[in-house]
Amino acid sequence: MKNTVCHCEARRAEAIPVIIGIASSLLLLAMTITQTIQAAEPMPAELQGLGVAQKLGLPVSLDLTFTDETGQTVPLKNFFNDKPVILAMAYYECPNLCTFLLNGATDAMKNIGLKMPDDFEFVIVSIDPKETPDLAAKKKASYLKEYGKPGGEEGWHFLTGKEPNIKKLADEIGFEYRYVPEDKQYAHPAALFILTPDGKISRTLGGVAFKSRDLRLALVESSQGKIGTMVDQITLFCYRYDPKTSKYGLFATNLMKGAAAVTILVLGLLVLAGVKKSRGNTKT
Repeated sequence: MKNTVCHCEARRAEAIPVIIGIASSLLLLAMTITQTIQAAEPMPAELQGLGVAQKLGLPVSLDLTFTDETGQTVPLKNFFNDKPVILAMAYYECPNLCTFLLNGATDAMKNIGLKMPDDFEFVIVSIDPKETPDLAAKKKASYLKEYGKPGGEEGWHFLTGKEPNIKKLADEIGFEYRYVPEDKQYAHPAALFILTPDGKISRTLGGVAFKSRDLRLALVESSQGKIGTMVDQITLFCYRYDPKTSKYGLFATNLMKGAAAVTILVLGLLVLAGVKKSRGNTKT
């Protein structure tokens, strides 16, 4: 019996360095991952001198009125109920950047596991006051076909409006743009603005390509607890929004806390298993 006990103790002693090695590797891996920073997308030439000013937490004027794709005059508050809203400023005859933006948003929305309009609404406001509801309707029809999911008709809104209202909304969300007469085009950045159900700017996702994970997390965060799952909350524990890059990245502190907790749990289970086995061998 003494030989059996000694043998078990020897095995436990041999396992301790292995366990410590695993724990160290987990912590080292966590630290290595958090040192990887996602590089910002290069700025297109037409965006030189323009950008998006972060105005997180500030409200937009929900009483501003625009014209929807059916020709009806509607205030922004019509689209803000109990769910978050994706807001984009573009124009429907844009020859390049706006198309890339809307294509990127559409691709991301296909795979976020959230339904429009049950979980969120999408509002696009044209920055060109000359554009018409008819043009907006054609653009909507085109993107609804590309989106290919039920609910888009009720949850996706393509608006046009008068210049004072367009400019006021752009200023409130920090969207800088200007008309370039020689090109007969608008120079502007590309971004999606995620607003809370009460109309406050929660997140800004820059660029023309969006990760479905980032868009989902932004909507879940902006929903004020109205959408999302436990998995989303766990993911948000490990990822944090970075206003400098307008993206989500691994959060070092929480990741290390999580790795440490897992390590302690594994160590505890191994020790408990060793104690139980030792007691069983002692009885025999």
